[in-house]
Amino acid sequence: MSELFDAVDALIASRATLPPPAERKRLRAAHGLTIDEVATALRVRRATVSGWESGKTEPRPPERDAYARLLAQLAELYPAPADAAAPASDAAVPATFTAVPAPAEARTLSTGPPEAAAMTATENSQTPASAPVAAAAPAAPTRPASPTRTSTSRRPAAKKAAPANTPAGGTDPRFENGPLAVVDVEDGKVLAYCVGGLVLDVPAKSLPSLVDWTLKAAKLGQPKFVGPGKDADPLIVLTEAALERYGLPATLTAEERVAGRIPEGHKVIRQLTRADWQLTKRGFGPWARIYRPAKGSDRQCVQLCIPSWNALDPRFWGSAAQLPPAELARVLGVYAARVMTPRGSTAVTGLELMTALHPPTYAVRDEETGVLRQAAEKTPGSLGKNPIDPAPCEAPDGHPLLKDLPRFHVRGPAEKLFEEAYDWARPMTDAECTLRHLVGLDVNMAFAAGANGLPVGLGTPTHVTNPVFDPKLPGSWLVDLSHVDLSKVKVGKDWVQLDGSLLPSPFTPKGETPTGPAWYATPTVAYAVELGYDVAPTEAYLRYDNGRYLDGWYNRLRDAYLATMADLGVDADLAPADFLAAMNGYKGRDPQMAIVASAIKATVKGGLGKLRERPRGEGWRPGEPWRALARPTWRPDIRAAVISRTRINLHRKIVKHAAFTGQYPIAILSDCVVYAAGGENPLDFLPYREGKPLPGGFKLGVNPGLVKWEGTQSVLWGEEVRERYNAPELNLARYIKDGNVTDDDNGE
Repeated sequence: MSELFDAVDALIASRATLPPPAERKRLRAAHGLTIDEVATALRVRRATVSGWESGKTEPRPPERDAYARLLAQLAELYPAPADAAAPASDAAVPATFTAVPAPAEARTLSTGPPEAAAMTATENSQTPASAPVAAAAPAAPTRPASPTRTSTSRRPAAKKAAPANTPAGGTDPRFENGPLAVVDVEDGKVLAYCVGGLVLDVPAKSLPSLVDWTLKAAKLGQPKFVGPGKDADPLIVLTEAALERYGLPATLTAEERVAGRIPEGHKVIRQLTRADWQLTKRGFGPWARIYRPAKGSDRQCVQLCIPSWNALDPRFWGSAAQLPPAELARVLGVYAARVMTPRGSTAVTGLELMTALHPPTYAVRDEETGVLRQAAEKTPGSLGKNPIDPAPCEAPDGHPLLKDLPRFHVRGPAEKLFEEAYDWARPMTDAECTLRHLVGLDVNMAFAAGANGLPVGLGTPTHVTNPVFDPKLPGSWLVDLSHVDLSKVKVGKDWVQLDGSLLPSPFTPKGETPTGPAWYATPTVAYAVELGYDVAPTEAYLRYDNGRYLDGWYNRLRDAYLATMADLGVDADLAPADFLAAMNGYKGRDPQMAIVASAIKATVKGGLGKLRERPRGEGWRPGEPWRALARPTWRPDIRAAVISRTRINLHRKIVKHAAFTGQYPIAILSDCVVYAAGGENPLDFLPYREGKPLPGGFKLGVNPGLVKWEGTQSVLWGEEVRERYNAPELNLARYIKDGNVTDDDNGE
């Protein structure tokens, strides 16, 4: 009889009801799940799940019953919005911003305080995870006045408030005025410049009242990316005039710059305290956060950005701090729409983006009370909410794990994982000296490309002795790679002969051949196997809990970069010659969008760097913990894996180029490689045939992982520079862009 019951159950399961394909996708994205995670759980291929979500195929028993069970549970957690008129898009990879035309004239609106409950963002909102962050604005925008907001005269000074490609405010009614506002004072009147050309009158006469106005009346903020996440807090940017109006200094003193904040006894901080507002531990600095403790789902927090206090570092934001308010709102608004609302420096924002796409926890409904609460377990695919210790070999010098090492002990390769970017150069050969030019190629968004599709550890490491190497398993491996001979390697399925003396080793940042066992991340060891050599690790720290944590992060930043470069006239589908022409002077076509492009690239590098943030003063001593260690996102192993993959990706291109052309690089610095060539243009030496590049080699283009022209100098320039500093292996990749070399660059 039990067999009959089983047969009946199987028959019912074979007809299990499933939601429409678009709803399947929405439910997965709302919980922050990737297609790979669902495929792994159901023991099917990634393409199978993708087909189910696109409607091309339908699940069949026995997977159909399990898939229906998964979707039913997700539907309980994330019911479809009542007003959802169209299927939601994949929130794990949020849609990129679409450029809109400039309004014919900016709008100046005055605001009165609407009901606070209707204006405050809630953490557990059922807003669709894919709610767009920007929407097209009509050429001459008009908006009916609400009972709490009346139109005023249009100000001539605000006519340039919305240049081309300015994002409009969000479609979420809570955040209809966009994610941020730049507050300035003109003719004694306080104005808030928002995205899309909107200008609001600000009635606040003190900083505490400005915070209240922002939360109750400004309708600023940004919807969360995924279901378990949180809406972004509104960002207020204060100009120097606004600082003066609200009693803050226009610039910080030298002592305050070192401390990163104004004194705790400052009158404005006392005003905030009297109004029951609090500051985070970093105090009132360039990126201050002002909040009140959340009550249930009612979150009250405002982020401040103060450009004159160096909040917008010119190394990454160029001249953004000097822009007029309307133009600054445009720059930061485009960045917020395409990346996220800034949470601090570009590095901090890069790290926060990882968390926003993979929140550490999620909400579950209590079976007894029916109230939503945070789940005890972490969100699938996230790093969780608790920090974990690295493996001893992954810990940087001074880490508490190493406090028992003898004083002044220097760890060697067999004790320390040292995965860093290339800094390698060699003397030119006689044949190369007869050529006329040195041509530099730079890999676009190299570290972002290195993160794409990379499995990384999500949990604690497991120590294993004499492991069998698995290229799909993230971890750190102690293995001897000194036997790998670069003069004879596999390229694809074929063995090829190369001049190994002209190639850097792929296993060390300085390009030196290893002399014995050393610690390596998985991509480095996998490349040794790819080159045709056996490996025999003696020890490893492996992470069996792993996933492609950075995929959504990469996709978001890639799309942001490509959209911004398209605004600058550099499209992704250009032919090689057209691409080189489009890149010539592209920053001058729209300097503001050029600032955004620079900030996006800085977000990639800075976010990855933050994964292994070192002590920053704080009275730290070696062996003691520092503040960054308390973050779940302090993960030096993930940073090492991305850098390892990035370096290997570049070396693979170099080897394929050498095997096909016989040309070898003379210098490499991080993602820039320099070749000696007869012509000054990359097309003079890259092996394009009928417009098609060498498969697996260097390809010109704007996409991450493709290359652009970094610069060209003469061979005579290179030899003269090396002779001047008596350094035959001076890294010319450092100066190839403009040819300027200073004594400071060489430590003299």
